[in-house]
Amino acid sequence: MSVRSHRKHTVGITDTTLRDAHQSTLATRLRTDDMKHLAEGIDLVGFHSVEVWGGATFDVATRFLGEDPWDRIRKLKGIFKKTPLQMLLRGQNLVGYRNYPDDVVRAFVESSASCGIDIFRIFDALNDERNFEVAMKTVKALGKHAQATLCYSTTERRLGGPIYTIDYYVKKALTLQDMGADSLCVKDMAGLIAPYDAYDLVKALKAAVKIPVQLHTHYTSGMASMSYLKGIEAGVDVVDTALAPLALRSSQPAVEPLVVALEGSERETGLDLALLLELDQELEGLLHNYREFLDTTRVSVIDTQVLAHQIPGGMISNLVSQLKEAGALDRLEEVYAELPRTRKELGYPPLVTPTSQIVGIQAVQNVLFGRYKMISQEVKDYVYGLYGHPPAPIDPEVQKLVLKGYPRGEAPITTRAADSLEPELEKAKEAVKHISTKLEDALTYALYPTTGMRFLRWKYGLEEMPQEVKSIGREKPARAAEKPAEKPAARAPGLRPFHVYVGDEYFRVEVAPAGSPPTPAPAVPPCLPAELPAEEEEVPAEAQKAVDIVAPMPGIVIHYEVKPGDEVKEGDGIVVFEAMKMQIVLSTPSPGVVKSVNFKPGDKTAKGDILAVIACE
Repeated sequence: MSVRSHRKHTVGITDTTLRDAHQSTLATRLRTDDMKHLAEGIDLVGFHSVEVWGGATFDVATRFLGEDPWDRIRKLKGIFKKTPLQMLLRGQNLVGYRNYPDDVVRAFVESSASCGIDIFRIFDALNDERNFEVAMKTVKALGKHAQATLCYSTTERRLGGPIYTIDYYVKKALTLQDMGADSLCVKDMAGLIAPYDAYDLVKALKAAVKIPVQLHTHYTSGMASMSYLKGIEAGVDVVDTALAPLALRSSQPAVEPLVVALEGSERETGLDLALLLELDQELEGLLHNYREFLDTTRVSVIDTQVLAHQIPGGMISNLVSQLKEAGALDRLEEVYAELPRTRKELGYPPLVTPTSQIVGIQAVQNVLFGRYKMISQEVKDYVYGLYGHPPAPIDPEVQKLVLKGYPRGEAPITTRAADSLEPELEKAKEAVKHISTKLEDALTYALYPTTGMRFLRWKYGLEEMPQEVKSIGREKPARAAEKPAEKPAARAPGLRPFHVYVGDEYFRVEVAPAGSPPTPAPAVPPCLPAELPAEEEEVPAEAQKAVDIVAPMPGIVIHYEVKPGDEVKEGDGIVVFEAMKMQIVLSTPSPGVVKSVNFKPGDKTAKGDILAVIACE
């Protein structure tokens, strides 16, 4: 498909306000109705394209907003009459956190195109071109625009080193061009590309490939606007920006200053500045109800630590949000320090979804529970090769530890990851047929079986949507300035909890006395005798010893591996638990009999909730 043409030398602008900008700054919480208020004006600006879908928008819409992401595209397509709509597609990962089989990939791309997507920006987190094949062929067969994307990353402070060199990117670009890419994007998700590196890389790519080259970066480190100017000087065809209220921080550079900076030059954008300023005011008014999602942990609007930890913009806002939920925001700096070490051990993958989640959450678990004491299913799949081939070898000791007892085998595969996957689409249709026969609903379930099914039950009125979901982005009633009615009990000896209000934000803070030792990471205790009852009470013998399987952090119950009455051995899996979008199996430390399971699949749990009880032998 052809996209908007430009006068010779004019630089095109892709607007990210309705996708990556709010994903990076507001944890992807912007609602469709608020997008519709802006859409007509954005369509008139003259953008090369508008990114409106993909990335985390699908997951967040169903999981946190109670909105149908397919309806979002249809509604926006009905408003955008001039500007092509664009989405971010994670190759074989689609908009999820694992590789999906080929039948699901084809059906997802076809449905996305029929809903209104014109340009598919396709990337793979490992830059493994094998993971582009099916998605790109499907896009091309539909007559849509396939933009192949290279994830920009480094192992040094600047471009170079043993892996990520100009030669590395040029060779990858030529491969993707030969596969049929209509254009090429360099995707710098962490804001790492320095201005002169941007110039050198764009210059080399423009000399090597015949297709247009686009540059995408984030403002996180503070270098993005400078890098865009050098990239434009080197001949880049298109760059990504956002409207000012959702720009900067960990988002993209603001479009308005770039329009003025280039005005009168041979690369001027031709965009309507007056209309952009009107849209800024409208957007400011809409964002009042989303302030709770802004990262307020720093005064600075840039994070120079990104040059070390390399966390992409969207991951930063989600990481802060998740650590808040886990009651561990005070350990953010420890996580930042752990990330580079974990990334090196896992083969230096570029930190973009899903590898940013895989590496990031493993780093969090290493900090909270001890290094590799808790390993998610996604980390195991990654090390086995189900996400593709990493840029560098995985640490042998970590590989051995992670794959110990892995059901598929303890030796990683070297073939295309999806070749190891069985078709899933028909199973998904079967799973939802009692609710819906729509292909879109089956795809929602295929991508997210637990949260997707929960959303479908909300959508079709089979289950009440929680008020906390309905209220996100809505006008909230004023809160009375009063003290909490009751102090919650301390979770651990020596810790005292306090309720703290900072502006419109609420925190529950646990404070230990000065000089007290650090609180150990939560762990499932071995079976111990229960507290002795009063003499007059008679407690059955089977209740004398028990072990609680406890949620280590806020999360969702995916499913139980056992049922009440089942006998279990030490180390047997009890419950598959999702925390921070990664799945872990919680096991029993002692043999016994399952006394109770206290939740059902899809239930949200708080840190410390008792998920199951094992009566010890």
